Amino acid sequence: MKYEEEIGKILIAKGLKISTTESCTGGLLSSKLTDISGSSAYITLNLVTYANEAKHKILGVKESTLTNYGAVSKECAYEMAEGLYELTNSDICVSTTGIAGPTGGSKEKPVGLMFSTIYTKDNARTFKITMPPQTPRIEIKELFANEVLKNIYEFIK
Repeated sequence: MKYEEEIGKILIAKGLKISTTESCTGGLLSSKLTDISGSSAYITLNLVTYANEAKHKILGVKESTLTNYGAVSKECAYEMAEGLYELTNSDICVSTTGIAGPTGGSKEKPVGLMFSTIYTKDNARTFKITMPPQTPRIEIKELFANEVLKNIYEFIK
């Protein structure tokens, strides 16, 4: 099953709009969603908010969140998705933030760690996703994006 195709069918059937804001996946999630013909019917806005400054200025992630928890945290993922909702009023807003490597990880936050939030006006769910740290960067991004697609599908079906 191609989750992005199934997501598109569900969104069209339910008349829902989706938006994404990505950090560690660098637009790959957006790319997969827009690979589906007709996706303009349900995609409102997709952003790559890679830098902390973009997370703060565009999405309203609190500086205190970035300072106290870091960009790679459940708190940041939640605030990214919430900020995207405020910006777009899409029915479903999805964020990704993590460490694709091969450098940049720590013992507490290793390469292969990602947080993703799926946010609606009535519900939000944040996922912690981990991949093997030795996985090459391009593969980690692919695995992250596919896992998020699976989570979106499960959330909306």
